[in-house]
Parts: sequence; C-alpha cells; structure tokens
Amino acid sequence: MDVSIVIPLYNEEESLPELTAWIKRVVDANHLTYEIMLVDDGSTDSSWQVIENLVKENPNIRGIKFRRNYGKSAALNIGFEAVQGDVVITMDADLQDSPDEIPELVRMIKEDGFDMVSGWKKVRHDPSLTKNIPSKFYNWMTSKMSGVKLHDHNCGLKAYRKNVVKSIEVYGEMHRYIPVIAKWAGFKKIGEKVVEHRKRKFGVTKFGINRFVNGPLDLMSIMFVSKFGKRPMHLFGSLGAILFMIGLVAAVMIVVQKIYYLNIGIKAPLVTSSPILYIGLTAMIIGTQLFLVGFLAEMIARTSNDRNKYQIDKKTDV
Repeated sequence: MDVSIVIPLYNEEESLPELTAWIKRVVDANHLTYEIMLVDDGSTDSSWQVIENLVKENPNIRGIKFRRNYGKSAALNIGFEAVQGDVVITMDADLQDSPDEIPELVRMIKEDGFDMVSGWKKVRHDPSLTKNIPSKFYNWMTSKMSGVKLHDHNCGLKAYRKNVVKSIEVYGEMHRYIPVIAKWAGFKKIGEKVVEHRKRKFGVTKFGINRFVNGPLDLMSIMFVSKFGKRPMHLFGSLGAILFMIGLVAAVMIVVQKIYYLNIGIKAPLVTSSPILYIGLTAMIIGTQLFLVGFLAEMIARTSNDRNKYQIDKKTDV
C-alpha cells in the first residue's frame, strides 16, 4: 500500500464527507493505493455514524472510536499502530489542511529520502493574538531547545516513512513535538514543506488557552526523557554533587576564617551568625537529596521493562 492517511477527529461530523471525498479524488488521480484511518476521539456529535456510513461507501476507509475523549496524541498513536502504508500522512479533520498536498509529500518521502516532512503554514488564517504570535514563539523556542529547525512544529499535516511511526510513541500532548520525538528516535532527515492553510469551514477550534502552559512543560519532558531517561543519575547526581561541593566549600571557608581570627588574636564572630553557613548547609542538604533522587531514579530505570529497548535500523545475518 502506498499511503495511509491518519485523521484524528473530535466533533467533525460536517467536514468528514467532504474531506474523505477530496482525499479520494487526489489519490485516485495520482494512482496511489491508500487507506484512510479515521480516529474518533470520543465525539459527542454524530461523527461516528458518519464514519460508519463512509466505511460502507468506501472500503479503503477504516474507523476507530474511543469511548471518551483522550486527546489528539492518543488518537495519533492508535492510528500509527494500525496503519499499513509505506508512507503515513497525518492531517486534521477540519478541512484547514488541503489533501492536494498529499502527492508531493509522498514524493518527498519516497524520492527525496526524507524520514519525515512537516508542513509549514506560512500563511495562516487564524487570529494573530491567540494563535499566530504564540505559535511563532513556541516554534522558535522548540527549534532552539531541540535542534530541529522547523518553522511549524505543530502543523497537523505531516508525512512519515512507515518505520518512523512504528518506532515512536505519542502520549499526553506530545503531538506538538513529534519531529523532536522522531529525532531522538534516530530519524534525522526531517524536512519541511510550505502547505496551504485554509479557513475553517465548519465548527470551532478544539484547542484552548491551556496549550500555552502545557506546551513548554511537554517540551521539557521530551528533552529530559530523551537525554536522561535511561541514565537519570547523570543529571541528578551531577547537580547534587555540584551543590554539595558548593556547600562544603562554604563550610570550609567559615572554619578557616574562624581559625585565622583566633590565631591573630581577633575575636571571631559566631559561626551561626554568618549567612554563608546557612547557604552552605542548604546547598549540602539539597545536593544530598538530588543525589538520592538520582540513585532512586537509576534503580527504577534499571528495573523497567524497556531498559534495554533500542531502535535497530538495519541488521545483517551472521
């Protein structure tokens, strides 16, 4: 199968018939074998009834329904597990992503050799204050922190080589940072394509103000797990050792100062009256705690089921 199109959706009953018909026209015109995976994230409207009717009309359409709303990341992860196509395309169900982009995205994966291609909505039709400006800031911050240089990390229209989606896990609200997850899984050929962004035709946006808070937290989680998930002692132990040494140096300074004053016959101030003492003690206590946290995290990591789970790209028989 040439291409699988994964579409997570929540209350998009009006857009689904038009979207699936548009996709069918595009893939048929380009002679691509395909499947459309519609993942209903616990819709409360008649989206699932619409999906069931579409499945009866087109055998290339498949549907998955959650009992309740789990979020876009969960819908994508389930879709990734079920797909069979050599190239996997993800797009939103609200008709703001154009299916006309599919042939070029497939070509970039198959012919140009990209592991992943992310869409870039260079011209957006969203409110500047609530979406455009915050998106530009988060995209800049994500590129700086992760090293993945993209203009639009959160664009729903993306293309993947099949082994990419089979090698990554998307959970929580990590769908915003799939390019970062893919990079840390070893897929480094990540490209970008300017794509059309259309005005919303039906319904309302499903994303609220909470994404401004959750976004940076999710990014920090990815960075931590990617770098230190299998070796947490390297982070906590290093920080703990540094703080403990700072505290120890502070304590030694106070003792040396006390001895020096006594030797030259000057009345030394009380050790307990020095703020350096309390700074040093606090640093030593926090350093010890961080070291213990690292030790416990290391024990947990060593007993986890995936402690020796690594992504293997190629293998030859011996």
